[in-house]
Amino acid sequence: RREGMGGEEEPELEEDGDDDDDNDDDDEEDGTQKLKKRGDINILLVGDPGTSKSQLLGYVHKLSPRGVYTSGKGSSAVGLTASVVRDPETRELVMESGALVLSDLGICCIDEFDKMSGTTRAILHEAMEQQTVSIAKAGIIATLNARTSILASANPVESRYNPSLSVVENIQLPPTLLSRFDLIYLILDAPNVTSDRMLAQHLVGLYYETPNVVEPPLDHSLLRDYISYARENIHPELSELATRELIAAYLEMRRGGSGGSGGRGRTITATPRQLESLIRLSESLARMRYGRVVTRDDVREAVRLMKVATQAAATDPRTGRIDMDMITTGRSTAEREMEENLAASLKELLVERRGNR
Repeated sequence: RREGMGGEEEPELEEDGDDDDDNDDDDEEDGTQKLKKRGDINILLVGDPGTSKSQLLGYVHKLSPRGVYTSGKGSSAVGLTASVVRDPETRELVMESGALVLSDLGICCIDEFDKMSGTTRAILHEAMEQQTVSIAKAGIIATLNARTSILASANPVESRYNPSLSVVENIQLPPTLLSRFDLIYLILDAPNVTSDRMLAQHLVGLYYETPNVVEPPLDHSLLRDYISYARENIHPELSELATRELIAAYLEMRRGGSGGSGGRGRTITATPRQLESLIRLSESLARMRYGRVVTRDDVREAVRLMKVATQAAATDPRTGRIDMDMITTGRSTAEREMEENLAASLKELLVERRGNR
């Protein structure tokens, strides 16, 4: 059964390769086609407890045509990838698929992402970047497809989000894993009379003898079919105007870090990984409206999402400036410069004392 499963992966790869040979005339077109296939978006929700993050993940899992819901505390590296067990009937070693493999061409919802062990998180690096899972256990060597979007939620270390600390310090996730998320949303529990009253009325209404449930504007099954059709049949392409808008937006984001004080005050406000995220977001926005071509409005909306999500999470609370080094390396430019200045001052002090002796 599991060997057959490994055999199923090879025809999929061969079929993809045949499509590339038919559609591409040279290596450059082949490389472009491979980049287009990685269109899945990874999103991380970070916020205070009681902000309905788990409810949101559960609804997305029910809405997705294909997906898996799991919790970080109860997940292991084997449970996410694949395990090798002995079949009770044939007594042969077989492979059991994990959550990432089962959610191929779908979405994988991971709750309590911050409570995962370090070994389990290490598995996600390959799945989130190459969208594959490599297995080498008990003589079984295979590469399984994991073309899935990851929607994860995490709670801060101190249970309540501390605005005076950075996102990396609040959730303490490895920077190499944090930088693989296209969007990082901060969901904070801010007191608001209007929203609090609406939420209280909704929760109390659920306990009536006849529950006061608000009907969604679109039927659940219709929305699921809408998403499934868009994912399978709509493949938008970048227009010339959208390409210029993407380049201009990326340069503008990069230019935001050149206003530092001093020669070494330059911070990194955007990286090529953010440009790839903008392309994926623009294509997904065009796919939402069944558009065959990505327009400038799609690019502008993608830039807005990037600014309110990831760049807001990458804002240094000490300086108030956007610094992508906080997500990619775990330390801001200001902290790194302070450490360098402290090390230089200590060296000068040691040299002076040695000379006095």
